[in-house]
Amino acid sequence: MSDPNATPENPSGAGGPTPPPYTPPAGQVPPDFGTPAGGSVPPQYGAPQYGAPTGGQTPPPGYTPQPAAAPGAPFSQSDDKLWASLAHFGGVLSFVPPLIIWLVAKDRGPLTNQEGKESLNYQITIAIAWVAYSILAIILGLIPIVGPILALILVLAIWAAQIVFPIIGGVKVNGGGTYRYPFALRLIK
Repeated sequence: MSDPNATPENPSGAGGPTPPPYTPPAGQVPPDFGTPAGGSVPPQYGAPQYGAPTGGQTPPPGYTPQPAAAPGAPFSQSDDKLWASLAHFGGVLSFVPPLIIWLVAKDRGPLTNQEGKESLNYQITIAIAWVAYSILAIILGLIPIVGPILALILVLAIWAAQIVFPIIGGVKVNGGGTYRYPFALRLIK
């Protein structure tokens, strides 16, 4: 039977009983907490409290945590402008980024709603142009010499339209204005 008052044995088996764990005096913090050796940290600055849950620090007196913004809270003016310009810039990749931005944020900011719709309409128009190009490229492939050259010109024109106009739109909206694409089917009102 073991003695409850006995000192615990050292698990490593080296040299005698295990010393009790270090407990600093009240108000003293070990140097590995970023304070000078033996320095004290006043409790109002959130010194770690021994015996508190792991990673827990006490906040300063009078500290009131600020609640995070609600997930569907309206955008501030700068956030509205940011997301509206990102709807245009995302169009460089495809219609998916403007679609996601518009669906998620259309109710959170009027500029994001307006510019997201504008960008999405343009990207739908570009997607239709790609489908039309695919069909036309097959037909142009049947025409020797001239057909492939026309197909190359068409693909370069669509790529340029997909890259240049969304960048122009994003820059204008980020600068504080609005942007209307020179050609787009207005399918989403």
